[in-house]
Amino acid sequence: MPHPGKGACRGVQRRPGHCVTRISTTNDKKGRDMSHRTTDSTDVPEGPGRRRFLGTAAIASLTGVGLAACKEDAKAPVAAATADHGATSAAHLKPGELDTYYGLWSGGHTGDMRVLGLPSGREITRIPCFVPDALVGWGITNESKAVMGTKPDGSLRYTVADTHHTHASYKDGNYDGRYAWINDKINSRIARIRLDYFVCDKITELPNVQGFHGIFPDKRDPVDEKINYTTRVFCGAEFHVPLPNKGGDLDKPELYRTLFSCVDAETMEVRWQVLIDGNCDLTATSYDGKLAATNQYNIEGGVIFAEMMSVERDACLFFNIARIEQAVKDGKFKTYGDSKVPVVDGTRKSNEDPKTALTAYVSVPKNPHGVNASPDGKYFICAGKLSPTATVIELAKVLEWFDGKLDKLDQAIVAEVEIGLGPLHTAFDGRGNAYTTLFLDSALVKWNVEAAIKFHGGDKEAKYVVDRLDLQYQPGHVNASQSETTAADGKWLCVGCKFSKDRFLPVGPLHPENEQLVDISGEKMVLIADHPVRGEPHDFIIFKRELLRPKAIYELDDFPNAVKEPKDGGIVRNGKKVQVKLTSQAPQFSMSEIRLKKGDEVTLTLTNLDKIEDLTHGFAIPKYNINFIVNPQETASVSFIADQPGVFWCYCTHFCHALHLEMRSRLIVEA
Repeated sequence: MPHPGKGACRGVQRRPGHCVTRISTTNDKKGRDMSHRTTDSTDVPEGPGRRRFLGTAAIASLTGVGLAACKEDAKAPVAAATADHGATSAAHLKPGELDTYYGLWSGGHTGDMRVLGLPSGREITRIPCFVPDALVGWGITNESKAVMGTKPDGSLRYTVADTHHTHASYKDGNYDGRYAWINDKINSRIARIRLDYFVCDKITELPNVQGFHGIFPDKRDPVDEKINYTTRVFCGAEFHVPLPNKGGDLDKPELYRTLFSCVDAETMEVRWQVLIDGNCDLTATSYDGKLAATNQYNIEGGVIFAEMMSVERDACLFFNIARIEQAVKDGKFKTYGDSKVPVVDGTRKSNEDPKTALTAYVSVPKNPHGVNASPDGKYFICAGKLSPTATVIELAKVLEWFDGKLDKLDQAIVAEVEIGLGPLHTAFDGRGNAYTTLFLDSALVKWNVEAAIKFHGGDKEAKYVVDRLDLQYQPGHVNASQSETTAADGKWLCVGCKFSKDRFLPVGPLHPENEQLVDISGEKMVLIADHPVRGEPHDFIIFKRELLRPKAIYELDDFPNAVKEPKDGGIVRNGKKVQVKLTSQAPQFSMSEIRLKKGDEVTLTLTNLDKIEDLTHGFAIPKYNINFIVNPQETASVSFIADQPGVFWCYCTHFCHALHLEMRSRLIVEA
């Protein structure tokens, strides 16, 4: 690969394998700290580490499988702005000062959703979804087990997860504060979060698929124009499997297939699926509700590394939602295995006629990663990954193709421009600018979409690259405040960097990831802060706090099994089956003693009768592997076998009162 400064791409800021870092600390005339990071090929190189590997071996290997070389055409001025005093102060809030934005983050392998305040970057809470959580008793209580799913013996069906993407429900093109959704790639599950209580209330396992990755809700109903809010959530699957995957066709990869799924936003049932050529990566939806799309990095259906990169162009696959749902109504579908979900045919061969097609395959450079919708509703943008390009697809032209008014589908591509090495994901500021992460460049590039369209159309004087910012290191997902809504405000941007070597105190071989905060309110991007986070989170959304109205206290009547008064508690025995009902009210439980017999099959129900905000109680039973919480006016229950005789002090595990330590109940199990 040629040296970036000698005929490759002007946007590339470093020579692979020769990037070094120097910390320079100076003060300006006003005494402000002007510490910043610079690159200098004459300084001492970095020691062996992931960044140097990715700068040399990774680029070399990608070049071998078709990484396109940069061209002189891309205009990419250098910019490495660092935080000034005013921007930093805005991010570091004073004690008691509230953040302006909520951030909903994937939790990665912890299987939960992280809730952040921005711009501070403070983690406020975590919402358990797919994996047990010892703090709140998720996976311990009967209620949470019912949401998570269990085996016939009552144990959890799954205890691992890999969450990647999270998105929220819309109304009139903006978030409405009802729901958020998050995926589990490992076990092909989708979880819904109620944003009034910040709890997971439903989990659905998608049939017929593996590697469920991309997720996005519709922004309005594609059939009923009067419905201006989210009614569906679309889910893309990455991995090809036999259909049905019941042990047949194991050694016939040419028969493996992938499906695109639609989940009902309210019932969380799978409405339909689409059989496609190639696979799905990420997902996007149009603001008019008519189109959903997924970028495809393996249209070959390859099962080994080389096969997945054997063609020069992959695709951005569009779905005509109204036509798909009409096909389902007309009975033009099949089912696979035990699943009753209708599956329509979205393959290329069956959708050659635009006027009847359910799907449309727009070609994009090989192995793209990410598809994102611009806030003006005009474009979807696919990032190149193995090509230094971003592809801009005009949605109106895609609809023209479906109507038979466009000769060739690829005419919907209105720009395909070079922006740097390893482009992955794109965010927007609402002012016509896009922000794309460059994994191999370890940078963020700001570029203007309309200028890129002009450049692609022949105006070589159009300077579409506006700014570049160094990141640490290898950035992946990116999002900005209100980015994928009509209310994108261009204030703050966060980016998830996959590697963090030298950014934080060393903690052994497993490094945290680095989530960086960037001020994008001005012409130049300004890096404000680093935040370490345990790996491996992925995508996130950022929205204004006034869009949510969380409740501080539960409604007692929401729980059919609530123990509404202490006098309603007690022990009810029916042979070996025992019901224990009690309440908590600081600083005591309604029962000071619970007496059982060895072998009893116990269901214990606890209601928190406190009505004071933030007054949560816990309930733990030593030696029985039980601990859970009940928030004000909440009810939860656990079931267990009293198989250990003795005395066990049940105690409140969540600090609630000056007499918290005295809040106990004696469990006696008679032999």
